Amino acid sequence: MSEEIKNQQAAEPEALTETEINEQMQVRINKMHQIEEKGWKPFGHKFEWTHHAQDIADQFEELTANETVVRLSGRVMAIRGHGKTCFIDLMDKTGRIQLYVRKDALGEENYTLIKLMDIGDIIGVAGTVFRTHMGELSVKAVALELLSKSLRPLPEKWHGLKDVEMRYRQRYVDLIVNPEVRRTFVLRSQIIKSVREILDGRDFLEVETPIMHSIAGGAAARPFITYHNALDMQLYMRIAPELYLKRLIVGGMERVYELGRVFRNEGIDIKHNPEFTMVEIYQAYADYNDLMHLTETIVSQTAQKVLGTMKISYEGQEIDLTPPWNRMTMIEAVAKYTGQDFSGIKDLDEARKMADAINVPYEKTFGIGKIINACFEEHVEEKLIQPTFITGHPKEISPLAKSSEADPEITDRFEGFIYAREICNGFSELNDPIDQRERFQKQVEDRAAGDDEAHMMDDDFVTALEYGLPPTGGLGIGIDRLVMFLTDSSSIRDVIFFPHMRHKVQ
Repeated sequence: MSEEIKNQQAAEPEALTETEINEQMQVRINKMHQIEEKGWKPFGHKFEWTHHAQDIADQFEELTANETVVRLSGRVMAIRGHGKTCFIDLMDKTGRIQLYVRKDALGEENYTLIKLMDIGDIIGVAGTVFRTHMGELSVKAVALELLSKSLRPLPEKWHGLKDVEMRYRQRYVDLIVNPEVRRTFVLRSQIIKSVREILDGRDFLEVETPIMHSIAGGAAARPFITYHNALDMQLYMRIAPELYLKRLIVGGMERVYELGRVFRNEGIDIKHNPEFTMVEIYQAYADYNDLMHLTETIVSQTAQKVLGTMKISYEGQEIDLTPPWNRMTMIEAVAKYTGQDFSGIKDLDEARKMADAINVPYEKTFGIGKIINACFEEHVEEKLIQPTFITGHPKEISPLAKSSEADPEITDRFEGFIYAREICNGFSELNDPIDQRERFQKQVEDRAAGDDEAHMMDDDFVTALEYGLPPTGGLGIGIDRLVMFLTDSSSIRDVIFFPHMRHKVQ
């Protein structure tokens, strides 16, 4: 066995230069040509496997008792050579297992293939299961074949890929060298599955609505704009599926939800990505209290199912997701954390003075409702660590929510916060078509005054309401943020396979 093979397990530099990478790639390409010269295929075809690494651990006694020949496939992560014998660490989707390879078992000609292998190669192997004298679970190889030659070297093996930008740009490498990243995305799938099961179990119907809209609506956000050539019309990538889902409630589909991507042309940070996943849920003959209860149920039961507990740790802070969650109105929360009580305030100048007193900036176009919301965002959100529902949002910032019977300037709306981050938004849906048209008109005026996140007029939605929308509760939950909390991930980029990034500077 060559010194090169013996030393393959030694740590490579954490950041190879482009020249070093090119040199190593050339070495690997040369090996590929040698493999071809020997009549082997460097890029193979189908491989019939029988077991994964974890299966062998789980079935060890049975496999050894019967001397079962197992067949595995995966990626080479280490090679340790000892002349006529070598050990290979093989990694598949369930974990790692050691291969014990002897020249006399493979045959001299086939054993030379080991010399032409590199870290990162994908192989198939057949053999029997045993434990070494050190107790290491292993497979004694009787046959081995190369399935795909790795031409580019992996980053430093023992400590994984540490360059955060490279991790996001080259998620495929991140998944290879960082097992905890694979676990995060497995949990993501389990979380989404749990959300669906909870809703399906409550007689909600999963539906699909358009992703390209002729009118951007359902949320206060900047849309991405595209163009349909055949129809000769401008379209918007959806910022929310809300207005289409409520059309379905009008049509008599009493419980619906949609889980999918939405797109907002906004900034990128640890909490925001231009495209993200959310679930929107609508229930006829319900109100915002029912949807708050449903939110608690979805989040807490999903945590219990996926993690086995409703008490999680996020960035070192214990979070208790057990229902019921705390509840405060927005005005109560602002008063509690700033000392400024907006209860009963009807004079705009007085509201401005109260905002000035706690150094909250506001636009001259802001009414009292937007000023209250600005105070909340500036001083309250950061205090909401344990799960908390904020209710009683001003009508001015809630154009689609039903007004409270107690105060027409306040809506029956809620937002859920965990660790100072909004995780959901819901309300009793506005079903008065006359009121809805008036609110849309106010949004159009705000948009003309420079608010490019204000809603557009949607005449067809108002038409739908004119046919009659039953009392309805609606809810949207950010799936990515839920996954962040349940996987203790500090950035949304850690829970999206391929987050958006600027072009790499060459």
